Amino acid sequence: MTILTVLAAILGFGIIIMLHEAGHFFVAKKCGIRVLEFSIGMGPAIFSKQKGETKYSLRILPIGGYCAMEGEDENSDDPRAFRKQAVWKRMLVTVAGAVMNLILGFVLIFGYVCLDQPMTSTKIAQFRTNDAGESISTSSQWLQENDRFVSINGLKIFTWQDISYALQNDTCDTFQVTVERNGQLLTYDDVTFLNTETQGLLDFYLLRDEKTPLTIISHTCKYYLTTARLIWISLVDLLSGKYGFHDLSGVVGIIDATTTVVNMSETFREKLTTMFDILGFITINVGIFNLIPFPALDGGRLVFLIVEAIRRKPCPAKVEGMIHFCGLAALMLLMVVITFQDISKIFTR
Repeated sequence: MTILTVLAAILGFGIIIMLHEAGHFFVAKKCGIRVLEFSIGMGPAIFSKQKGETKYSLRILPIGGYCAMEGEDENSDDPRAFRKQAVWKRMLVTVAGAVMNLILGFVLIFGYVCLDQPMTSTKIAQFRTNDAGESISTSSQWLQENDRFVSINGLKIFTWQDISYALQNDTCDTFQVTVERNGQLLTYDDVTFLNTETQGLLDFYLLRDEKTPLTIISHTCKYYLTTARLIWISLVDLLSGKYGFHDLSGVVGIIDATTTVVNMSETFREKLTTMFDILGFITINVGIFNLIPFPALDGGRLVFLIVEAIRRKPCPAKVEGMIHFCGLAALMLLMVVITFQDISKIFTR
């Protein structure tokens, strides 16, 4: 089953990359731009076929892909070249890949919510007690059953994952908590969460929502917002130095982690549910990461287009092309280093 899980993880990652590049491809075609090559993967080609004006390729390294368009980073006399098109068309093509990832992320999370048995709400069901029925919860001094968490230390609560993240990620001993109780918002400062028996912070149980079409859509939207925000917070924490280089993972690390987590599930349904959850997180991550304003990424290209729209004058093709080339080289170098780090972690483990 491990081999099948690895293949499923690789296939899932490949689909994420394929749909990203497909977003660029289809929007470029609709905008009348000449697409020279549509490639999944990097490195030497395993398979390639010319169909019309476009070559379709499958390459050996599943670490990315590309949609090569005429005149993308250089001047071209072709009227269908990328740089010959209106700025708004080029903006649409540029963001299309990330948009496809974000849409796919919603679909995968919807599948995860449908398959997942419990639909945990953000309302307190009861506080923890020991075998003798005595309270081992400290937060019960402030909170009550049926309270709905609204925010913890300023973090808006959408899902139970937000509650867990807020309590376990902050290093403080007490928390500012806002709850909804009987239609009113109540805020408590210096709330202590502690299970006095286990010393854990989750000293309460949460209610479960009945699974209906309405609650499924609601939970999907909330979980989507939670996932996107967590990715953004993680990026900020990485840049601020809260997380180090050793905390990063590339394709090898992602596939290894996915395989490990999926194999911990017992039934096929649980494995599929976990796969949907992880792939949803990954594809949203890919979508958000590509919108970062860094050269070679979609966000970096979008910055040039925004500047061009404001100045009504494009940056010289050679200058922009060189900047994106340097950005791509830096990203490829980073990817190689992270891949070696992922492999060393596997062998060390």
